[in-house]
Amino acid sequence: MPPPVSSVLLTTDAVGGVWTHALDLARGLVAREVQVTLAVMGPRPSAAQAEAARAAGSRLLVTDLPLDWAGADEEALRAAGRSLASLAANSGAALVHLNSPALAAGGDFAMPLVIGCHSCVATWWDTMRGTPLPEEFARQRALVAAGYAAADALVAPSRAFARMTAEQYDLRRMPRVVHNARPSRPMVHGARDGILAAGRLWDEAKNIALLDRIAPRLDAPILVAGPLAAPHGGTARFPKLWHLGALDSDAMAKCLAAHAIFVSPARYEPFGLAVLEAAQAGCALVLSDIASFREIWGDAAIYVAPDDEEGFLQALRTLSADPELRAQRGAAARKRAGLYTEEAMVEGMLGLYRELLPHHSPLESAA
Repeated sequence: MPPPVSSVLLTTDAVGGVWTHALDLARGLVAREVQVTLAVMGPRPSAAQAEAARAAGSRLLVTDLPLDWAGADEEALRAAGRSLASLAANSGAALVHLNSPALAAGGDFAMPLVIGCHSCVATWWDTMRGTPLPEEFARQRALVAAGYAAADALVAPSRAFARMTAEQYDLRRMPRVVHNARPSRPMVHGARDGILAAGRLWDEAKNIALLDRIAPRLDAPILVAGPLAAPHGGTARFPKLWHLGALDSDAMAKCLAAHAIFVSPARYEPFGLAVLEAAQAGCALVLSDIASFREIWGDAAIYVAPDDEEGFLQALRTLSADPELRAQRGAAARKRAGLYTEEAMVEGMLGLYRELLPHHSPLESAA
């Protein structure tokens, strides 16, 4: 009988989707009587984020330590890893779940270490550029590889991204797959129309520029939700789209309930929480034809090659003109979304944690 999991130090950042994922996971763990310390890396959480963490029942620890993907140099990241290992030991955590893998390169964690494989520079660059990494990114890749080597287990949100990670970092074992989830909301019935996209709009991998190019040829506007300003500097501009700003979860839920179609032309997406939220709301899905989306959504979405502007244009025109088809496709998406429950995610993570508690030997990998 595996031992119970008493306490976990779970790292996150307050910038992107990892925050949402970590908060949902923390809430589910606390509901199963696991004490969770939510350690925030990088920029401090907003007052609303801090309140959400407390409402989830977790202890919020603002570390002021750098994010591994936000441009800190190697020595700063190694020092941050040592600080984090000390914080973990002082917190009394039985296990650490780290979502910033490069920090494990400099830390000596005394308890079992799980690392979440989320998007990383190396897999992003390979997908988006297909050329050798620049020197500064190669150094970051080396730190991430060292972090993965220090872990007792790796976990990825999709089989597609687990394979991509294993290939990029020459892992001898595939990361465990635990699909992401979002709490489901009641279906809102009523009139709905329009096209919506959402995510980190500044990230060129989201391919929002394609929507900006085709928007003038559609009868209905395309609305986009999410940040335009990148955390490392620079601001994306999409003058032909209607920008709603960065919405909190309640505002996003209302927005999804009012729109009939959700579109994501992403070229690179390990999972896609925004797509899941759209499917839960009953939106018809038009997605890029990439391996992670195919895995997660099966026959419940319409797929178009990421560089096929005419294909996206035609799919959006067809759905916009046919309310019955929109309803059918929305129902299919909502049914498929039922596979990705918060309970399944939390139980999947707990199962992995329990396996590690009696043992503590670093994961074998080579980079």
